[in-house]
Amino acid sequence: MASVIESSDKALLDLVRDQPLGISELADAMGVTATAVRQRLARLMSQGLVERRELKASRGRPSYRYELTERGRRQAGTNFADLALALWDEIRKIKEPEVRNGLMRRVAQTLAAKYAPQIHGATAAERMASIADLLAERKVPFSVTAVDSLPVLTAAACPYPELAEQDRGICSVEKMLFSQLVGENVRLTDCRLDGATCCTFEVGTKIEMNRD
Repeated sequence: MASVIESSDKALLDLVRDQPLGISELADAMGVTATAVRQRLARLMSQGLVERRELKASRGRPSYRYELTERGRRQAGTNFADLALALWDEIRKIKEPEVRNGLMRRVAQTLAAKYAPQIHGATAAERMASIADLLAERKVPFSVTAVDSLPVLTAAACPYPELAEQDRGICSVEKMLFSQLVGENVRLTDCRLDGATCCTFEVGTKIEMNRD
């Protein structure tokens, strides 16, 4: 699973992406203290995004430079939002409803297969809670409550805000994804695009997970 990069760390990652740098150089470039730099470096190294390289000197203490790992290079250079918008725009251009809807179902199934190993629980409520935990790791605020003894998955913010504003079809993909992960048909009962304060998903009948 990809690590979530804190906004305060992005400037540091951009600096060491260009060239290996030491703590004092990073502190000067970012206008922060050496202590703040060390804290950020420790966090990024624990996530496997940055590594330390020792520069041996003929005399005195060795110095260190920090640079991106291969994993760090992949994450620091991502531009997934623009790519997702472009791909979704191409999906919208498909005129045949059956072809377009079939592609959306396959997208949902592919995402479900990716997330399924991280979803746990025997009941719909437990699996919804696991979905909420998974999305929380991605800084998307979801929660699970009970309404009339039934679990309700609530989204305080949309995981795909730019896509949703362009085309509500992404809401259908999200609903299909949750249905696959919960193991029951999930209905979108409230939507922010309709003026609701949040989006809510409720369970219906059980479905079979697609294993293809």
